[in-house]
Order: sequence, then structure tokens, then C-alpha cells
Amino acid sequence: MLVALDHVQLAAPHASEDRLRAFYVDALGLVETPKPPVLAARGGAWFATADGSVQLHVGIEEPFRPATKAHPGLRVKDIDAFAERLITHGAPVTWDDNLPGHRRFYSTDPVGNRLEFLEPLT
Repeated sequence: MLVALDHVQLAAPHASEDRLRAFYVDALGLVETPKPPVLAARGGAWFATADGSVQLHVGIEEPFRPATKAHPGLRVKDIDAFAERLITHGAPVTWDDNLPGHRRFYSTDPVGNRLEFLEPLT
């Protein structure tokens, strides 16, 4: 029986960790979480919300190809302010109104992975 989604893994190219940290920590407001030493040797980085309820792992993959269709859907509060935060950090924001009952937009991380941000309408 499934009880929760533990984490989502995205891929990134070699030596992109600093760009990923700037985006996932500074732009998205996540914190970097330590990887176990055996996994840290492979590169990449792990990120989570402060309470750990949302976790994104970014692993190094060569050859690298960004996920331009597959993506995590990340629920946010105050989506307009969140979109402005991303724009301030230089990330693209593309609004999409095709999901009934939600406001949402798409963006990409610094290596081209697609990310969806959505907020249910109340």
C-alpha cells in the first residue's frame, strides 16, 4: 500500500551543483539536505522544504538531457508572489490556465528541467 511520495529525482549535468543550489535554495526557498557519503560521491544535491515534507533530489547523469515534458508538480501558496520571486531570480514563468480549479505556471531550473507550480482555487 502506498502511503506517500517520498521524493522526486531530477537529472543534471556534471558540475552543475552550484547553479542548482542557487536556484533551488535562493529562488525556490528550499534547504539543501545532506546526502549520505556514498551517494554524495556521485555528485548532485538534495533539497527539501524546511519541514522535509517536499523533497527534490537532483542527480548527475551523463549524457544529460533535461526533462522538458515530464515534471514535478509543486503546490504553492500565494502563487502570484511565488511567480514574482522566480522572475526576480531570472527564471522563466509561463502561465497556463488549462487545469480547472487551479492557477498554475511552468518554469525551468538552470539546466532546463521543467517544473510546474500550482495553487488550488478556493
